[in-house]
Amino acid sequence: MPGTLYLVATPIGNLQDMTFRAVEILKSVDVIACEDTRHTRKLVNHFGISTKLVSYHEHNEAERSNELIDKLQNGASVAVVSDAGTPGISDPGFQVVNRAMAAGIPVVPIPGAVAFVNAVAASGLPSDSIFFGGFLPSKKGDRRRRLEELAPVPATLAFYESPRRISAALADAIAILGDRRAVVARELTKIHEEIVRGRLSELQTRFSADAVKGEIVLLIDRVQVEAPKDVSLAERLEELLADGLDRKAALKKVAKEFGISKSEAYRTVQADRK
Repeated sequence: MPGTLYLVATPIGNLQDMTFRAVEILKSVDVIACEDTRHTRKLVNHFGISTKLVSYHEHNEAERSNELIDKLQNGASVAVVSDAGTPGISDPGFQVVNRAMAAGIPVVPIPGAVAFVNAVAASGLPSDSIFFGGFLPSKKGDRRRRLEELAPVPATLAFYESPRRISAALADAIAILGDRRAVVARELTKIHEEIVRGRLSELQTRFSADAVKGEIVLLIDRVQVEAPKDVSLAERLEELLADGLDRKAALKKVAKEFGISKSEAYRTVQADRK
């Protein structure tokens, strides 16, 4: 019988965010594959975990994945962790998961913190639809082309960004997306946690003036679609229904046209009927 591959989320800052289940799994597996053994050593020591650690990072991911699959096929259980957050989310994990699936090895996620999810929850921006873009390209031209691709996406845009590039990323976002509402969430769950809300131009001024430190999540509001003129939301919904769309699709389309969430569109229609 093959072993089980566990993807174990770890805290993004505050160690008290570690789950009981994550500690239990890390204690029970045969080996923990981690980005930086020195970093993970601090975590496991804090929770009294003595499981063997091996490195598993972007530079050895292909080779190490083969070694881990061999262990799993021989009955060993393996946990993959990243330095912070959930493995595979802008961190190593993708290759070993795919190879495990191909080999018929069980893959079990152990849920926990994800930085961009926590940032969105506290942002005040719409959370009904979120597009996670990982890290924006480091070069200006590539970054602007990426933003151009994402400009029409009807969702809150979420990115990870480095402190040294945040000012340039904000400037490019203004140039490509316009001065949308945005949020910079820095050092989430840590002592110097900071969540700054405003227009992109305000954030660009704020984060170009000071030396920025820490890990950053950049959130940008969705494209604002101009609502149809001289027609109410309920009237536009009836038009779409008359055109043959089913009610669910029509409600989704009218919400997009009016720049609101589907649930808000539904409440508006219900209110108009009273």
